[in-house]
Amino acid sequence: MHWADFTAQRLKKERGDSQTLASGITPSGEIHLGNLREILTAEMIHRACLDAGLESRYIFIVDSMDPLRRVYPFLSDEYERYIGHPLAFIPAPNPNGTPTSDGVSYADHFLQPFLGALRQIGVVPEVIMNHETYANGGFAAKIESAIEHQDEIREIIQSISGRELANDWFPYNPLGSDGSMDGVVVTGYESPYVNWTDRHGEKGKADIRKAEGKLPWRVDWAARWGIHNISCEPAGKDHGAAGGSFDTGLPICRLLGSEPPGKMVYEWIQLKGMGPMSSSTGNTIGPIEALGLVPPEIIRYLIARSKVNRHIDFDTGSALFEMADEYERLVANPPTGDDQDLNKRQRIARDTQIGAMNLSQVAHGGDPADSVAGVSFRHLSMLAQIKSDDDEIWSSLRASGHISNEPSQALVGRLSRMRNWIDGPHFPDDARIAIQSSVSKEARENLTSEQVAFLAELRSTLNDCEWTDTAIVNCIRRTTESVGISGRDSYIALYWVILGKHHGPRASSLMGEIGRDRFLDLLDI
Repeated sequence: MHWADFTAQRLKKERGDSQTLASGITPSGEIHLGNLREILTAEMIHRACLDAGLESRYIFIVDSMDPLRRVYPFLSDEYERYIGHPLAFIPAPNPNGTPTSDGVSYADHFLQPFLGALRQIGVVPEVIMNHETYANGGFAAKIESAIEHQDEIREIIQSISGRELANDWFPYNPLGSDGSMDGVVVTGYESPYVNWTDRHGEKGKADIRKAEGKLPWRVDWAARWGIHNISCEPAGKDHGAAGGSFDTGLPICRLLGSEPPGKMVYEWIQLKGMGPMSSSTGNTIGPIEALGLVPPEIIRYLIARSKVNRHIDFDTGSALFEMADEYERLVANPPTGDDQDLNKRQRIARDTQIGAMNLSQVAHGGDPADSVAGVSFRHLSMLAQIKSDDDEIWSSLRASGHISNEPSQALVGRLSRMRNWIDGPHFPDDARIAIQSSVSKEARENLTSEQVAFLAELRSTLNDCEWTDTAIVNCIRRTTESVGISGRDSYIALYWVILGKHHGPRASSLMGEIGRDRFLDLLDI
């Protein structure tokens, strides 16, 4: 079965009929497409739980209580004074990187556009702002317990992670007089107050029932598993590695009185040839940008078709054509076959493909047929580059039999995204086409005498050829056989005269779109 369905069955066996799936994010900067791996993995398991008849919640925890760790390249030096402050309590940046004065928090500034992108791909989680959980006392009992067991927690972290904690380490980081956690030293605890001295020499106390401080990351994660009764939260391979925060979180969660979720580690999404996406290095594509290029069901398919422990290459070049067309073929011809007629490998392949197709739908339980455009990415990219008017494209697709009447909403949306892709920096150069007005000097230099003879005879043959894709292909084949040239060399010749390069999309389709007269003029060598 599909990995999401398999996980749902495992969760039912381990945790019963009620599940809470979780994912989270720290909104410290622009949120990138790589973050969708964790989110969609959890959301797809949530859908699989519902399909299995389980009661399931999907929560999205925003680490809004996390501090600003440094002045990032997109921030002005004015943010120096906010280092160590919770992201929920500092102002959002203006476009020039300076702090705003409109009351919007840094956390909300980066979070809200991302939530909008999630809605476009059918992800509508229950959003939990972590600073609000601290503020309403949701963490108080876990903080109290962590303080009581601080020596055991210290030993867990040091023995599992191999990290040496500072002598003054304490399982709670209070805010100092200036609102920062940096340089604050805990001097004692009298429930419910943590006493502290900050870097300015000021003394005070933090109420653990309020958002006046937070647990360190490894303890915070373990605590919220219990607070929200989380049964599954996929972890990136950095957190899920041996000795990572997941491994330390398991015994800490139990020490704090709760049962942790089972370990599930996912691999990262990488930009093809550029490594893992990272906000700090600038090696990213944002989900909003990605949704401007490809339909939401294709982004979901990117995650759904891949095993969780396999890395994903997000290739904005030719591989994107292949993946999109793979999805179209899958929906048009979903795998079939009865169990008794298939071997084990065939049954696994069938169920995995059907699961991936169903989980790719924006609406849970939506009909995959509604998301099919009926036109391959390659063909649509060719039309979008040849024809600037959408109505001309619809007319062409009617003539070729791709559509019978008005274009579907899926196709309209796909063309709009295709034009964005073509006009942007991510469209692959080898897919760009420009119909030549005459045979270029470079083309003449590259055409052999046999190819010139082929083109001359083809010109004569095409005068009487019906101008349809099938008829054009037959004319090309007959001329190729008549001249005695290889099929490969004949098509290379066609690409040289039409596009001024030795390769391109389906030649017969190109010829059909540019029209008989325009093409025959190009053959006047």
